[in-house]
This record gives sequence, C-alpha cells and structure tokens, in this order.
Amino acid sequence: MVKLLEELMEGDTAGDPMGKGKIWTRRSTRTLKKECGDRGVSVCATTVSKLLKDMDYSLRVNRKTIAETRHPDRNRQFEIINETKKYFEDSGQPIISVDSKKKELIGNFRNEGKAWTKIVNEVLAHDFRSQAIGVGCPFGIYELLTNLGTVIVGTSYDTPEFAVESIKIWLDEFGWKRYPCAKELLILCDAGGSNGFRPRLWKYALYQNICKVYGLSIRICH
Repeated sequence: MVKLLEELMEGDTAGDPMGKGKIWTRRSTRTLKKECGDRGVSVCATTVSKLLKDMDYSLRVNRKTIAETRHPDRNRQFEIINETKKYFEDSGQPIISVDSKKKELIGNFRNEGKAWTKIVNEVLAHDFRSQAIGVGCPFGIYELLTNLGTVIVGTSYDTPEFAVESIKIWLDEFGWKRYPCAKELLILCDAGGSNGFRPRLWKYALYQNICKVYGLSIRICH
C-alpha cells in the first residue's frame, strides 16, 4: 500500500527531497483514495491520511501573505513608526502596545490548558451565556522598554472608554512608578476595534481623561 501511494504521488511531492525535513503532497486524500480504487485497491480517505502520517508527510495550512492593497507608502509607514519608537527609546519615554483580547465567559466553563492533577475538574457541558456570572473583557498593555505586561479585565463591552480607562489604571498603578519623569507617551495599536483610527471617542477620551488630567502628551501609531 505504501509503495502504491509513493507511486501515485511521484512528481507531486514537495518539501525536503532527502527526507530530513517536512514533506507534503499536492494531492488530497480523497483524490488518492479514488486513484487507489482505480488500481484495484479499496481504501478510505481516513486510512490514506494515517498512511501519509506514517510516511512523515505533513499537513499544510493557509498562510496570510496576500495583501488586498499595496499602498506605495506602506513601507514608509513602518519606517515612521520605527523612527518614532527610537525617539521615545532614546529619550526614555514610555512606549506601550495595547490590544483587546478574546472575551471569556466567567463561570465553571471549559477552557484550553492542562495541569498536573490527579482529579479532573468537572465543568459545565455547554457554554451558555445565561449560565455565566458575567463576561470578562481583557485589555492587554505591553511595555516595550521594560518587557512587562498588564491585563485589565472589564465586565462591560470593549469600548473606547474602556480602552482609555485601562490605560489610565495602568498609569496610576505602574506607569508613573516606572517612568516618574514621563512627559510623553507612545501608544502602538492596530487600526480597528475600540482603539482604531476611526473611533473619535478613543482619541477624545485620551485627551480628556489623560492628557488634560496628567499634562501628558500622547502620540498614537496605528
């Protein structure tokens, strides 16, 4: 059976030709199943998949490499961000990268992860919102200069007000202690969600709740 598969995939195998690395085939298991049937060998697609695994073939996944748009100034955009980061690093001013994380139901629900325990923890069979105490909305803040991270968990929606309040909490609890002479703050964030470039309330709340309160100048790079 293995020799038959090798014969069918001859010319359609890619990867390390010496067999020292990952190899894969351009044909699907269903195609190989049909071709085996044409040769008089009855086999299911699942068995073909197991045989390919035994032959050290690897599964391949889609890779996000095709950009929908190719703006002529795209590279210049990242050059400006790097130049801005270097300016803040050289002057010792704080740089944070912010992003909201996946919401989680609060309660006795199943979550990914393993632990070295003798007894398995029993959780609810279904993840129904009605059985949850609430919904946790994590907002992550990463400090580039100190390699430290902070996660603020809210129980409301991921709104611009929540994003700004999370940064304010970080400043009060950690920011001013680590950067007592801070006069500027650089915020790196993506272009969507509560901290996107479109929500006006995101920047307005930053100005009202942080800039005016602390006299801190904020620069945002999306």
